[in-house]
Amino acid sequence: MKDFAAIDFETANNEPTSICAIGVVTVRDGEFADTFYSLVHPEPEYYCYWNIRTHGITPEATYNAPIFPEAWRQVAPMIEGLTLVAHNKAFDERCLKAAFHCYQMDYPDYDFLCTLIASRRAFPHAVNHQLHTISQLCGYRLEHHHHALADAEACAWIAREIL
Repeated sequence: MKDFAAIDFETANNEPTSICAIGVVTVRDGEFADTFYSLVHPEPEYYCYWNIRTHGITPEATYNAPIFPEAWRQVAPMIEGLTLVAHNKAFDERCLKAAFHCYQMDYPDYDFLCTLIASRRAFPHAVNHQLHTISQLCGYRLEHHHHALADAEACAWIAREIL
């Protein structure tokens, strides 16, 4: 696959609508073309301890951040016509659909592929199929795991190698 957009969301709590960060990497003709990162004011607006511990994003960091529709207005033209790719697409696709529903936005029925599922076929004997493990097998060292842009970049490396 030569043209796609790798996407990753971080959430503030257990609600799929609580996106607090978006990372996107577009790949065109097999080359990294563009990136996008934004903190997002989550909905609902509360943070769980474990989420903060995982990604380090706090309520103070997103207090003045744009709400999802404002951030997505910047993403939409970048990814138009591209297949979306995520590592564990079930999570990211669920978050995206939930945010569109929450803000009463028309969902464009994006095509999604999953690098987690693909990695199980491509690397059946890997120690595990976590993002940092598989991205390293594909030549990318993920140093800032759970930063949405770093995770999207790792996913893009995997997708270029195995999709």
